[in-house]
Amino acid sequence: MTLIRTYSGALTKVDNGTSMQVLPFRGDADAKDVVVRSNVVQASNTQPIRVDYRLRREPEGWRIYDINVENVWLIQNYRNQFAQQINRSGIDGLIVALNERNEQN
Repeated sequence: MTLIRTYSGALTKVDNGTSMQVLPFRGDADAKDVVVRSNVVQASNTQPIRVDYRLRREPEGWRIYDINVENVWLIQNYRNQFAQQINRSGIDGLIVALNERNEQN
């Protein structure tokens, strides 16, 4: 639920004037873990929004496992938030806080 809430607000701003530019790949084509860089361009916004994806090659194909929006990696952001909650109230407190947050929405 937390991820759904995080991205659903941003997705409501996508319209027919929104496009995505995938930037040239810079890396080893045989790598099992890569970063794909892109820009989201909106007609109403003069500056493109930088969106990067970390992908891992799995037997089923490439899978996105992390996303970076404007230089903030999602996994690192959540790791920092969770660490603060764990320091305050332990892992059980983190679980309670996440459950409460999900129930509110």
